[in-house]
Amino acid sequence: MVCGVLVGLLVALAACATQEQVSAPTAEPDYHDPAPWGERYPLEYSSWHATSEERPAGKSVYKRGFDGGVMYDKLSEYPFMPLLFKGWGFGIDYNEPRGHYYMLVDQSEVDPARVKTGGACLTCKSPYAEDLYEKDSKALFDATYDEAVAMLPKERRFLGATCIDCHDPATTQLATRRWTVGAAMSEVGLDPEKLTLQQQRLLVCGQCHCSYSVMKDGTTVLGVDLPWEGSTWGGITVENIVDSLETQEARIEWTQQVTGFKLGFIRHPDIEFFTSGSAHFVAGASCVDCHMPSRTVNHTEFRDHDVMSPLKSDMVACMRCHDQSAAELKAEVLRIQDRDAALLIDAGYRTATVAKLFEIANSRLATQSADIKPSYDEAAAHYRQAFYRVVYMGAENSMGFHNPDEGVRMLRDATEQAEQAEKILRDLLTRNGVAVPDEVPLELREYTDDRGVRRLDFRREQYIPDPTGEAVKKWPRSLADLLE
Repeated sequence: MVCGVLVGLLVALAACATQEQVSAPTAEPDYHDPAPWGERYPLEYSSWHATSEERPAGKSVYKRGFDGGVMYDKLSEYPFMPLLFKGWGFGIDYNEPRGHYYMLVDQSEVDPARVKTGGACLTCKSPYAEDLYEKDSKALFDATYDEAVAMLPKERRFLGATCIDCHDPATTQLATRRWTVGAAMSEVGLDPEKLTLQQQRLLVCGQCHCSYSVMKDGTTVLGVDLPWEGSTWGGITVENIVDSLETQEARIEWTQQVTGFKLGFIRHPDIEFFTSGSAHFVAGASCVDCHMPSRTVNHTEFRDHDVMSPLKSDMVACMRCHDQSAAELKAEVLRIQDRDAALLIDAGYRTATVAKLFEIANSRLATQSADIKPSYDEAAAHYRQAFYRVVYMGAENSMGFHNPDEGVRMLRDATEQAEQAEKILRDLLTRNGVAVPDEVPLELREYTDDRGVRRLDFRREQYIPDPTGEAVKKWPRSLADLLE
């Protein structure tokens, strides 16, 4: 009995000593690989590795696939999206994300239409992306997707986010790695050398959990950039993002098939949404407080790197600050999410209805004629504002909870903008002898069916290493081998 207690004490002391190390290993392994970090930080490493595991779906039917080991087809959850995104890779394959472990694996499985911009697609998916950019950014952006993947080290080709993406390997201190956020900080008045702890914690997550544009000159990819011009830290508003997209030709990435409009796109604007005056942001909270709570194992405290929604971890993080029960806190979160989901669905279908009215107008009217163009352009301006807000809230990963008031404001604005556009178009069509039904047929089956097929069918055992560490370096085979 005494022997068993002594062994347990020695193990605990060894773990404490391990956690107190503040520098990376003295050898020079490849720090893109999480395994060397795991030798000194086993608790953080084991929790990071848990992002490869399936998680409970939770009780909410909205955002149910987020950060779990199971993916859900977002286009089936929101059938207006295939209509709005027709002509764009997102209209073919758009899934709720899994854990950090799967970032590049999931990307490699999507329909080829989603990776047409080639090497730019690796920007936030691989820990080697920054190295490729620094070595030869033009070669990276000129490469096809398969060519860019082939640039990654073969034995670690399908690594997702790892330690080096958020920590300096020399000091293990928080550090942003992506060139995109480095350039964007100056746009919002931040000095990378003078960040507060809250800003550092937000930006290491926000360097990838942000919206971005794949900048183009025709079909040539120029780079990847965050649409933060005209904003300030704490005020990266949807209005400024939309203005940035609409006023810079290089940010126009695709043509919407239903309307014929050339548009930009908004992708997972999590940091923009949270920092736009949310209660938690104003209180000084950051991503890690809710998604990476402190835990204790063998008397050793560490940050849980199994990043997930508090809904899937019994609201532990929330109860550190709130005195309500887990059940009460969860009910409040779901109430906010359900409200925003209802507003998103309403705004989405109203915007889709306007898109179909533009389709009618394009086929039945001379839209460039002097007597039609002013009204047509006015309706288009309202429509574009509604469209971007629907895309924004559909892509934001908390279904409104990260900033409840802003989510409601944005979705109500989207509905109002769509209503204005619909009113103008109905009047324009009627004045020109085109009958418009009270309920415009959306013909959703035309957009939801035959959207494409999955690029690859990975088997989990091919790319998930042994969590014991015995097979931790047995990363997947090359893309070419998987295609055989």
